[in-house]
Amino acid sequence: MSLVPILTTDQFSSADQPALAQGVKAYGELLNTWGAIGNSPGLLAKYLPFLGQLNGPGALDGRLKDLIAVRIAVLNHCRYTASHRCTSALAKGVEVDELAAVATGKLEGFAGQEQLALQLAEEMTVSLPTVPADDGLTGVPAGLREEVQRVFDAAQLVELVMCISMWNALSRFHRVMAFELDMPAPPAPVEAQL
Repeated sequence: MSLVPILTTDQFSSADQPALAQGVKAYGELLNTWGAIGNSPGLLAKYLPFLGQLNGPGALDGRLKDLIAVRIAVLNHCRYTASHRCTSALAKGVEVDELAAVATGKLEGFAGQEQLALQLAEEMTVSLPTVPADDGLTGVPAGLREEVQRVFDAAQLVELVMCISMWNALSRFHRVMAFELDMPAPPAPVEAQL
């Protein structure tokens, strides 16, 4: 059961109605995460455009963004986020065996840039919260930080770090809120890691 009520479309504030209409048009339904966000009037109007900008076409390939999000969902044990991001990844042509590899952390079969982004996602999700600033100002190993800086340009780095940060925030939000799935369940190999 969700931590907060899931609003219906008529219960959203007038400030959120335009963003909600656009989201429902794109997805064909009111997603549970939006129904929860609606409890804070005006937030959905800011959230959906930001998420659309970050997840949409940009400096990084959409496939890479979805792979990162799936890895983070698994690391945070969030079934709701995993269902959404696996659905998106599969629609972009990512294979189930690739999702299984991401879920288990077996990254050897991925291109160098994808491996590096997935490594950074894991470091930022698992290790960063445990590294005191005195032990490492950024919380990310210097070698990894240098490698991502070498491989990705500034626009890609901003998008990469923001995507990783956002999916950490959202997967934790989704998990604590305990939303019922409103998209297909993650593929079995991903589900097994949650």
